[in-house]
Amino acid sequence: MIDIALDRARLEGGLPGVVAMAATSDHIIHAAALGSRGPAPMSLNSVGRIASMTKAMVSLLALRMVAQGRLTLDAPIAAHIPELASPQILTGFDDGGNPRLVPATTPITLRHLLTHSSGLGYDTWNPDLKQYCLREGIGRIPANSAELSRTPLIFEPGARWNYGINIEVAGLLIERAVGNTLADVLADEITHPLGMADTSWLPGPSQIARLITIGKRGPNGQIAPIDAPIPTELPFIYGGGGLFCTAPDYIKFLQAVMRGELLPASLHAEYLRPQLPVSPRVGQLKSCDPRSNDADLFGGVPATWSLGFLMNTQPTPQGRTAFSHCWAGINNSYYWLDLKRGTCGVLIAQLMPFADPGVISTFEAYEAAVNGG
Repeated sequence: MIDIALDRARLEGGLPGVVAMAATSDHIIHAAALGSRGPAPMSLNSVGRIASMTKAMVSLLALRMVAQGRLTLDAPIAAHIPELASPQILTGFDDGGNPRLVPATTPITLRHLLTHSSGLGYDTWNPDLKQYCLREGIGRIPANSAELSRTPLIFEPGARWNYGINIEVAGLLIERAVGNTLADVLADEITHPLGMADTSWLPGPSQIARLITIGKRGPNGQIAPIDAPIPTELPFIYGGGGLFCTAPDYIKFLQAVMRGELLPASLHAEYLRPQLPVSPRVGQLKSCDPRSNDADLFGGVPATWSLGFLMNTQPTPQGRTAFSHCWAGINNSYYWLDLKRGTCGVLIAQLMPFADPGVISTFEAYEAAVNGG
């Protein structure tokens, strides 16, 4: 029945293919690979670019560094990242188009980064930041220390939630605290111990051979493949996205979180508990970029954020209980983690722009079917 509901939703959503998997903490409830990944049929081990689904893993990795005494949650990050020792806040532009900047007075901490409350942003969902970056020649993701030092905040650290390059910066913080690449630290601490053999920032030949083609939906709803180069080297900061991964691998990570085996009990509880005031703004993304539609996963229901996840404050129509955990990736991959119900699930589609209605409706139908709806 789950297969039928999933495939019906996929076809109604006009999706060429999806991989979906759901589990409890210790066994798989359901797994399906439907449609095609480009020239070949989709399979359970098809590889997707999971983008911001990377964030939950790197956030947990940062907390492992806290547990090991390499980092602290509430100390200024400037000790390791002097580029952000004296950030400026972008308050707007004058009549000549010149940016108005004022010094921040609150130091940025790891907790600010993990809760997306540092004031850092993404230009995809912030027009002022987009205008500033274009004017100053700064990339969407800073390409070096000089660009990072010139990247402005959009509010005082700790003031509110705003989705941004926070976990990219947290990844840099891990690298500098440990003295190793983030890729190696993640492999040593999480992916290798959990047997996530298909998860990496630099995919090998086996992963490339199973890669899902990314499509772009046009105005008429038709989907055409887009060119998406495969990286051959690690960028300056990359902790907020960029992982290549399979649904079975990501389920292993979610199951490990459900079991609480990756962190000491107190830090595990901190990782999952609400960290920010409940607000309808948390999780809402107003797009100013063709890579994304406007996004609101809970339809205006107030939400909050933990140290790794978006949290709904009310039960969802799909059967997810209140204060469960979730997030997504810009290529339209989504997951949920419902600790009260004891289930987790992931759906990987590779389609632009983000928040595609057809993918979201398929994900919602899948979760409802898994929950018996």
